[in-house]
Amino acid sequence: MTIKQVVLIIALTFAFIGQAQSEIAFPIEVGMKPESITKGFHDNYYVTVMNAKEPGDGELVEISKNGVKVFAKGFDEPKGIVYLNGNLYFSDVTRIWRVDKEGNASIFVDKADFPETVLYLNDVSLDGKENGMYVADMGATQYMRDANNDLWPLDSEEAEKVPELGRIYHVDLEGHITIKQDTSPLMLNPNGVGVDNDGNIMVGAFFKGNFLVTKNGELSPLKGEFRGADAVEQDSKGNYYVSSWVHGKVWKIDPKTETSTVLIEGLESAADFYLEEDKDRLLVPDMMAGKIYAVPLKN
Repeated sequence: MTIKQVVLIIALTFAFIGQAQSEIAFPIEVGMKPESITKGFHDNYYVTVMNAKEPGDGELVEISKNGVKVFAKGFDEPKGIVYLNGNLYFSDVTRIWRVDKEGNASIFVDKADFPETVLYLNDVSLDGKENGMYVADMGATQYMRDANNDLWPLDSEEAEKVPELGRIYHVDLEGHITIKQDTSPLMLNPNGVGVDNDGNIMVGAFFKGNFLVTKNGELSPLKGEFRGADAVEQDSKGNYYVSSWVHGKVWKIDPKTETSTVLIEGLESAADFYLEEDKDRLLVPDMMAGKIYAVPLKN
């Protein structure tokens, strides 16, 4: 073996090692109660971590090839997150925070800025036009569950008492807020929000388990029941995806037949995932397990 061949082998070995080190190995632990994940600065991933529900103990965590670190802190219950116009935005009970590339956090919009009283902001999604974002207000969440913390059966008297207070808001880059989807009996306690390939709003209704899509300006449910619905998405081929926080599952839904298949199950609580289509996967936070899972788009 010549000296050139030895040098080439050494160089290729180090290149392989460097490439392996640059890949993030999932599942990965990120802290207590991760809720939502997106890709942001320098192609790193950012996760909202709720922690122990103490005021101010919520964090924004960065996942990079160098590991996991706290990027910003001082939040209450940070939830849905997006990367838009060079900043990260995420909901926090009744406000939306903006965080810049240095980790500096400021309140983007607060409770008083909304046209109606907001009770529990949850998922946030891009509006598909880079003009702003959609955010779901779950409304009154205290009526959903029984003494054992289980969702009331849909045919129960208690289910009929769940108030229609949930809404979908649009927030533009200047902080102006409008109601995009008003209250509806189909949309009790909306959690997930997204935009389909035609620019229509998609909603995951947590209590009833509806995967809703606006068609001709009206909400229409896809086939199936996904109680505890959290994240909703659609890929470039038209396939829909929905997670259930309650059941610890993620489904893929055929756009033509609306037949659903399970992509992953057995999680403690499947929360607000990130569709990373270029890598053919969903990055799914398991809130109660404190981990992020990479789930292939094909089962």
